[in-house]
Amino acid sequence: MTAPTAPAPAGLTTGALARRLGVSPTTIRSWERRYGIGPAHRAPGRHRRWEPEDVAVLEEMCRLTARGVNPAEAARTALAAGAASRSESGPGTGQPAVRTGTASGGNTLPVGTVRPECRGLARAAVRLDAPEVARILRRSVDELGAVVAWTEVMTPALRAAGRKWVAEGERYVEVEHLLSWHVAAALRRVADRTEPLPGPAALLAGMPSELHALPLEALAAALAERGLPFRMFGPALPPEALLEAVRRTGPPAVLLWSQVTRTADRALVERVVRTAWGPHGARTQPVVLVAGPGWAGPRRPPGTLRPRDLATALGHLAGLLR
Repeated sequence: MTAPTAPAPAGLTTGALARRLGVSPTTIRSWERRYGIGPAHRAPGRHRRWEPEDVAVLEEMCRLTARGVNPAEAARTALAAGAASRSESGPGTGQPAVRTGTASGGNTLPVGTVRPECRGLARAAVRLDAPEVARILRRSVDELGAVVAWTEVMTPALRAAGRKWVAEGERYVEVEHLLSWHVAAALRRVADRTEPLPGPAALLAGMPSELHALPLEALAAALAERGLPFRMFGPALPPEALLEAVRRTGPPAVLLWSQVTRTADRALVERVVRTAWGPHGARTQPVVLVAGPGWAGPRRPPGTLRPRDLATALGHLAGLLR
C-alpha cells in the first residue's frame, strides 16, 4: 500500500496576493508585522497561505489606506470587519458572510512620486475595483478641482497604465480601459452639473483623425467649474463638420486637440483661423488654440496660440470668454 498523498495547500501565497491587490509583498509583510494582519490559520513548516476571509481583510485595508486613512486605524477597522464577518458566517463554513469582492488584477502600476489619491487610484485600477476607482475620482475632482485632479491624480495613473500594457503586451489593457472610462465619467459629471453663464461659447474638438478625448473632457470640466460656456464636439470631428460648427456657432475661441503628430493637420487649422461669420462690415474670426503633444515643435500654425498645459489653456479661454 502507498502512503496517502498530502493535500495541496489551499489559499493564496503572499506573492500571488500582492499581485492581486496591486501592492508589494513587502507591504503585506509590513502590515502583518506591524498591525497583525495575517493569515488566520497557518500550517507548521509551510509558507503562509491566505484564505478568502484573510483576503477580504487585506482588501478592506487597501481601500481604507487609498482613502487616506492612517494605516494603524485602517488595520483596526479592517480586522474588526473581518472578525465580524467570520462570526456572521457561522461555524464550519470557512467563508465570510459578506465579502466585498474585486476581480483579480495584475502587478502594480509604478506611478512614481505622486499624491496619495493617485497611488490609491492606481491600486484600485489594478484590482479592477470599479466602485473604488469611481469613488476616488469623484472625491478627487470635488476636493481638488478638475485641473489638479486631472494633472496630479488622473494623468499619472493613466500614463502608468499605458506604459504597463505597452511593456507587457495586452495583459493590462483592461486596466487602462476601466480607468479611462471612469475618468471620463468623473469629468463628465462635473461638466454636466453646472449651468454656464450666458454668452458666446468656446468650441472644443479633437482633430479629424484624433481619437483621444480625455484631455478635452478635463478642459470641459474645468470650464464648467468656472461657469464658462463651451460646446464639446469630442474627438475625430470631420473637417467640413468642424468648419460648419465654427460658422454656425461663432465661437470667440476654438481649441483643437491633437495627441500625436500625425493627427495635427496644420492646413485645416489655417482654414479654421480664416473662417469668419457675422454681417458684412462686422465679420469676426475665432482665436484658435492648438493643444496637445501633436503640435510639438518650433513651428505652430500661423495665427494660433499653443497652451503648454491644461491650466494655461484654461487661462486663455477664460480671458477670451469673459
